[in-house]
Amino acid sequence: MAEAVVEERATAIVFDEVAVVEGAKRGDPQALSALYEQYFPKVYRYVASRLASTEDAEDVTEEIFLRVLNNVGNFEWRGLPFGAWVFRIARNEIISHVRRQKTRGIPAELTESIADYAPDHTLAIETELTMVVVRQAVERLPEAQRQVVALRFIAGLSVAETAQALKKTENNVKVLQHKAIAKLRLMVERD
Repeated sequence: MAEAVVEERATAIVFDEVAVVEGAKRGDPQALSALYEQYFPKVYRYVASRLASTEDAEDVTEEIFLRVLNNVGNFEWRGLPFGAWVFRIARNEIISHVRRQKTRGIPAELTESIADYAPDHTLAIETELTMVVVRQAVERLPEAQRQVVALRFIAGLSVAETAQALKKTENNVKVLQHKAIAKLRLMVERD
């Protein structure tokens, strides 16, 4: 865990957001690749936390990056970091996806099974079940608290980045986060 934080901090030091974004706006393939590498893990974690299906999360994340790459030339610096713009696109795409799913209905599950000769997956199943309980608890939180939890803990954004993405003050984000954690603790203990 500590190694991931050190690696992320080292990446943050090397990543010159303004220079990379300006290069991407000019169509520089290396700059576009750097943006993708910088934001993909955070965006995917955020999307996966909001959608139940891994396949949907992958599809929506792909759509988000297509939108980012197609619109990066129109991006204007307005006092917010590029990441806030990316997460606003992500949030809007998730909302659109959920709306489309509601009109289509829930797809039927495949009934065929494929034999699995892999080692025992007990730990993975326990983790998945725990994640289901947590995801269900998060879904019962008020929308503002859900957004803060998703951006802070799933996408890994700082308080300042979360505040910018949601157009809230840092203190407001901290209060929402505190209330969300307290409610989640109570909900998960009951379940």
